[in-house]
Amino acid sequence: MSTEVDLKDVELNEVDQEKQPMTAGDAGNGDATSPTGTEKNGMISVKIPEETESKFTGLSKDELLKVAGTPGWVRTRWALLILFWLGWLGMLAGAIGIIIQAPRCKPLPEMNWWNEGPLYEIGSVKAFADDLQGLKQKVEVLSQLKVKGLVVGPIHKAPADKEDELDLNTVSMSGDLVEFKALLDAAHKKGMKVVLDLTPNYQGQKRWFDDLMGTADKLKVALVHWQKQGVDGFKLSGFEIVSALNATLWDDIRAIAQQAQNDTEQTRSVLIGVTEKTSYEEVGSLLNSSGVDLLLSGVLRANNNSGELLAAAVQKLYDTQNQTRLAWNLADREQGHLASLVGTSLVKFNQMLLFTLPGTPVFNYGDEIGLEDQLDGKFPKMVWYSSEEADTLNETEKAEVDARLSLRNFYKQLSELRSKERSLQHGDYVPLLSTASTLAYLRSWDQSERFLAVFNWGPDSATLKLEHAELPQQAKVVASTDPELKVQDTLDLQALQLGPGQAILLKFPFMG
Repeated sequence: MSTEVDLKDVELNEVDQEKQPMTAGDAGNGDATSPTGTEKNGMISVKIPEETESKFTGLSKDELLKVAGTPGWVRTRWALLILFWLGWLGMLAGAIGIIIQAPRCKPLPEMNWWNEGPLYEIGSVKAFADDLQGLKQKVEVLSQLKVKGLVVGPIHKAPADKEDELDLNTVSMSGDLVEFKALLDAAHKKGMKVVLDLTPNYQGQKRWFDDLMGTADKLKVALVHWQKQGVDGFKLSGFEIVSALNATLWDDIRAIAQQAQNDTEQTRSVLIGVTEKTSYEEVGSLLNSSGVDLLLSGVLRANNNSGELLAAAVQKLYDTQNQTRLAWNLADREQGHLASLVGTSLVKFNQMLLFTLPGTPVFNYGDEIGLEDQLDGKFPKMVWYSSEEADTLNETEKAEVDARLSLRNFYKQLSELRSKERSLQHGDYVPLLSTASTLAYLRSWDQSERFLAVFNWGPDSATLKLEHAELPQQAKVVASTDPELKVQDTLDLQALQLGPGQAILLKFPFMG
């Protein structure tokens, strides 16, 4: 044969017994033989052809080049290339169009640290925490309330109406300088600032001594001294007598009090003035003439029982002042505590008012738990609770604790909102409705979520129809003094119902 197929030998070792030949012979190698003696049993050869595989080798380089140069492939390549660039240019044009048509983000206003959260006034360190060391231990608790600054004191030596004994540079109450600096360090680590009340004659009949020049000289030295210790600002009551009688002297005091804390840090000290004036015209004029950063006044106290009067006062100050200079308070070391001024049932109501107005909210210590003044003065002992005491309280005491904790949680909720929501922190103030007993206003900023605050001072329920170009048909509850309303409840703004002495904070998204 000219060609030959490879063969494989296959040995068959297994043969059925009945098919084996019947022989008695024994081969020497153990193989049985056929009767003829010519064939061996158990071994055959089978020819199996080798399987062949076909492989695809494709076109060679020369063949590819030959095909690629044909007119059809050239036209196809050009078409695909043109489509690619047209698609790329289309996407680029679309992206540019989106950027051009997208609404611009409104630039954030210039703010200082005292505009970022509430200030917490501790007029008596002894009443609040026994001493400065105790106050330091309460810094963690206050940081949980998102307090931005502590207004401490006065703690300097100033016997009533004794000018010759005035010493603004020493800590004469509730501790010493070392403990005060420890308080500063603890507060700063928690992101809180410390403002020191340096009102010269704070225990006397007049807040400033008759010798303005002598008092001012001592004050200027003290301002420099306390700034070196790390104090973040100063509070001065009755300051308008100085600014009115000697403008140059007051300008010198203000320049020192508001200077940067150090050469490398842009943060500067805050100067807070306190006046007894209650007219928004007088308060606005004093803000303009004095140059203080914040001015605490009696505007809210004088107008807090009427939605119309309050709305007019807020609107006038908002229209004539940058809201970063506005501050709102009802209670302080001289007026007493919020619960005593407005009643325990309206504490949450007024907490919401202070946290949602445009400007910085300022609270007296204990206002977050409804602490009330005592018969012997405006500095009641602060009430503290611990979990270990819970088992020792009777039912009446437990009910009191629950009520105070409810007030505190409400305060904390509003403070957290105020510190993180741009509409509440520095948003526009838009009045919506005001009557003798009701008030509603909108807080909005750029494309941020909007907040709607609604109040009813009256003894009767009120149904309000709120209309404005920015308002939707419905809004969701964020916080409410009404226990029947729950967070995330949806309310109809065309027929919004408020019970007597109730307040609601609602929210809705930016609608474009």
